[in-house]
Amino acid sequence: MQEKELIPRLFKTEYSKIIAVLCKLFGSNHLEVAEDIVHDTFLLASETWGLKSIPDNPTAWLYTVAKNKTIDYLRRNKVFAEKVSAVLSNSQAGAAEPAIDLSGPNIEDSQLRMLFVVCNPAIPKEAQVGLALRILCGFGIDEIAEAFLSNKETINKRLLRARQKLREENISTDLPAEKEMGERLEAVLTTIYLLFNEGYYSSTQNSVLRKELCMEAMRLCYFLLQHAATNTPPVNSLLSLMCFHASRFDARLDAAGEHVLYEAQDRELWNDDLIEKGNYYLIQSAQGQQASRYHLEAAIAYWHCQKTPVPGKWEEILDLYNKLLMLEYSPVAALNRTYALSRVKGKAAAIREAEQLQLSGSHLYHSLLGNLYTGVDGGKAAEHYQTALQLARTEHDRAVIMRHLKAL
Repeated sequence: MQEKELIPRLFKTEYSKIIAVLCKLFGSNHLEVAEDIVHDTFLLASETWGLKSIPDNPTAWLYTVAKNKTIDYLRRNKVFAEKVSAVLSNSQAGAAEPAIDLSGPNIEDSQLRMLFVVCNPAIPKEAQVGLALRILCGFGIDEIAEAFLSNKETINKRLLRARQKLREENISTDLPAEKEMGERLEAVLTTIYLLFNEGYYSSTQNSVLRKELCMEAMRLCYFLLQHAATNTPPVNSLLSLMCFHASRFDARLDAAGEHVLYEAQDRELWNDDLIEKGNYYLIQSAQGQQASRYHLEAAIAYWHCQKTPVPGKWEEILDLYNKLLMLEYSPVAALNRTYALSRVKGKAAAIREAEQLQLSGSHLYHSLLGNLYTGVDGGKAAEHYQTALQLARTEHDRAVIMRHLKAL
């Protein structure tokens, strides 16, 4: 793999790990220092690897450089070192060179702690999720803006205020008490959900599927199941949802890397082990008294993972979408419900409901209408596909839309 491809990938997987470890070491109010050290580490990688060969173990190289840069920073900045010494454990307080533990267990513990630090109620909820996506998931500003259907200026302001809150409140990096942990869990799950979605349907890169982001989201969710206070029905249902979606990874892309629509996927490529795990976690999630959005979405994904035709499948899916929209409305869920409606009541009924959504700025909306009008009104189908083509942000989306246009 070339340096220009490797560094962005490592940034996604390793940036958050080093940040979390340094924040656990220094305290959350020194987040900017941790960010600066990690950014300098990756900057050195891009400069060095471009001139020399890529090291045999790039991750170990990054960890070593990050450790050295941290120690150099503490040596140069005695005032900072004195402030931080109160945060360090007794065994490290006053030490000239504190231990910087980038072992697997400490990385996992640090990331779990940081999830709950940035999802502290002192920080506004949207800023919580945005900061978590930035710090713990390595999202760029464009990716966060896309996830919130917002713009870069708004996201930058949110992140600035969130970092300021961390400095002012000096939020502890210790895991919160069980009751408080439960109160923060909703924002944590939203973060993991958005991370998986960005990997499953990439919005800002010319790659329709980024498995490493999906795997990272599943890993973070699995962390939560290992802690008694966060092993809850919604956490189980979210992991179930992700297992069901991940089971169809290999069928979503063809040999040329092009997106394969659901109806055209080769069912034999679906991963039976992940479907079984999805079933297991869905059953585990049924122990609660209330259904969350993740329960309903996992149930929808369950029906989509049935390899053979099942009578009443689309009626069940439509009913679940109706319940999901009553519980928590979202434009994407409304669009997906309209497709399910077309499978149950026909295209005419679906077109009427789809046009009432008026999501004219979304290429997904026009792609759906293009699909619904196909076979009903070819002119309108082409018109909507042309609009979708203009609005699409990735090459893969445009390629799929062009295939539909040519088929017309």
